[in-house]
Amino acid sequence: MTMAHTQTPTADLATDVDDVARLLNPDGERVADPDLDPWVKDVSVDTLRGLYRDMVIVRRIDTEGIALQRQGQVGLWAPCQGQEAVQVGTARAFRDDDFVFPSYREIGVNYVRGAKPADFVLAWRGEAHSTYNPYEINTATPQIIIGAQSLHAVGYAMGIQRDGTDQVAAAYFGDGASSQGDVNEAMVFASSFRAPVVFVCTNNQWAISEPVTVQAKFPIAGRAPGFGIPSMRVDGNDALACLAAMRWALDNARAGGGPAFIEAVTYRMGPHTTSDDPTRYRDRDEVEAWRRRDPIARLEALLRTEGAFDDEFVAQVAADADAFGADVRAATLGAKTREPLTVLDDVYAEPHSGLDEQRRWYGAYLDGFADEEVAR
Repeated sequence: MTMAHTQTPTADLATDVDDVARLLNPDGERVADPDLDPWVKDVSVDTLRGLYRDMVIVRRIDTEGIALQRQGQVGLWAPCQGQEAVQVGTARAFRDDDFVFPSYREIGVNYVRGAKPADFVLAWRGEAHSTYNPYEINTATPQIIIGAQSLHAVGYAMGIQRDGTDQVAAAYFGDGASSQGDVNEAMVFASSFRAPVVFVCTNNQWAISEPVTVQAKFPIAGRAPGFGIPSMRVDGNDALACLAAMRWALDNARAGGGPAFIEAVTYRMGPHTTSDDPTRYRDRDEVEAWRRRDPIARLEALLRTEGAFDDEFVAQVAADADAFGADVRAATLGAKTREPLTVLDDVYAEPHSGLDEQRRWYGAYLDGFADEEVAR
């Protein structure tokens, strides 16, 4: 499944929300797609309800994280409102033993993979380098360096090949990262070695303050076939389409077909991070147009059509979201800051003389402050 483009480059081609594969239109109406339909034949109403519940909880985690940052409880937050369908839909397609390499914005991916409430906040609070053991949920520590996780995913996938198993690795990155050398180098290696890896590009239209049209005159998914990688461009606000696309990509990898590339076209409703002011570079009408494509409302409309959106279900989802959000807040407010020297505890698995020297130097530095306190 590849894409070819022969049109004259224009800004509209990179942002066209109609030139995407989808199974739900913005009104929540189920539509047919010959490429996606075969991958969701088994999806039941219970599965759809599960996707809806996941997205509501993820949005609550995001809302809580923003509030905690504004209250000075965490240092920074990277919001994901509007991108829940990409994250939840694709992540629900993985097996437990697949290994995922997220960026810092994949709150929904980490939630689906099994991250606990504290895992979403303690690193942003500066309490730990990584708040979960990657091997417990088969998800790497969220990457801050733009695009670097794509190389990590390909390396892991090449390790899978050498182990002779049928796991798959996946890398998540944004449209801005697609211009990074790391992402392109990763695709070269993945294609050359037919590595079992899926690249998920979340095209949320903005790389901080730069629109996607600055770096892409054609849909980003069109780049992958140039590397020999099949690609698909899907509606990133359609959780069902995202689930189907990832199932296709995973099946391709497990069958020995090598890497695949998914471009999920969505929108970042909030700021790039809580240190950003998007009103300085985004048009309000654009934001409101995308608000009408809300992924949660879209799935709600489908469930209502299916007669599966009753008061009991709504109340249970709200209660689950409130409980998880409360646990996120409690984990933040109840965090215990470790002694400064412990920052060196988890750098190496084995004893290291260089680290011992740093520990001695840092200990002496900290002792200097103790002397000042005594003098006062």
